[in-house]
Amino acid sequence: MAETTITTAAAEPTSTSATLSRGNRKERVGEVISNKMAKTIIVKVERRFAHAKFKKVVTGYKKFYAHDEKGEAKVGDHVRIEETRPLSKTKRWRLVAVVDRGSGVAPVAA
Repeated sequence: MAETTITTAAAEPTSTSATLSRGNRKERVGEVISNKMAKTIIVKVERRFAHAKFKKVVTGYKKFYAHDEKGEAKVGDHVRIEETRPLSKTKRWRLVAVVDRGSGVAPVAA
């Protein structure tokens, strides 16, 4: 019998950026509406879309609980958050960066 040898190339990533990447994770940009909890912020994300029946552009909002390790985000800041593993019952996002600083004025409860 004839022996055959199979050679395979190593399937390792050639660039270092591929090893530093965290994969394909969802990112959202929104406004911080609360930072009263320890290491947790609440981010309001705005979404504009056409109404299914009437085709008018409507604005939908959703609140996300995000982990803020250093406590750098303040109320009114625009921040970028990224999806992550569950950190608590409601917290599934983490703060990536503060995009824009707010005016520092807390919103009035209506």
